[in-house]
Amino acid sequence: MKYSDSLVCSRTDSPLGPLLLAASEAGLAGAWFVERQRDTPDPARWAQAPGHPMLQQATTELAEYFSGRRQHFDLPLDLTHGTAFQQAVWQALLGIGFGQTIHYGELARRIGRPKAVRAVGAAVGRNPVSIIVPCHRVIGANGSLTGYAGGLDRKMALLRVEGIA
Repeated sequence: MKYSDSLVCSRTDSPLGPLLLAASEAGLAGAWFVERQRDTPDPARWAQAPGHPMLQQATTELAEYFSGRRQHFDLPLDLTHGTAFQQAVWQALLGIGFGQTIHYGELARRIGRPKAVRAVGAAVGRNPVSIIVPCHRVIGANGSLTGYAGGLDRKMALLRVEGIA
């Protein structure tokens, strides 16, 4: 994915490891596990802005999520850095409630593309805003925990945060 040079970024700690956060004028554009995600962009050309209000809000809301005090994120999001199809999938992910899981096939049906299960899976895997856009809530049709860009151990941990065994 190509990201604008105008993004600002910072790093924040989480119980699951450090996260790289990025924001545009429109909203939070990225939240990636630093040492694990294959699609983590190189932030070298972005301004480091740990005091940026959007990045501070993201840090606060993530800390509240991990401590069990937040079930819904209030951050404005900028999901424009993907294709129209990817953006549709990412928007559909936002409709999966805290503590709920769905299958990739159901997600494909929700966006009106029931035969595009593999493409939906690929778009889920390219979700640029981990945790906040809850791709960890999508599981295999047989109930198995399938892929997660941040690692299956993190996917299991996130589901446990939400009370899913």
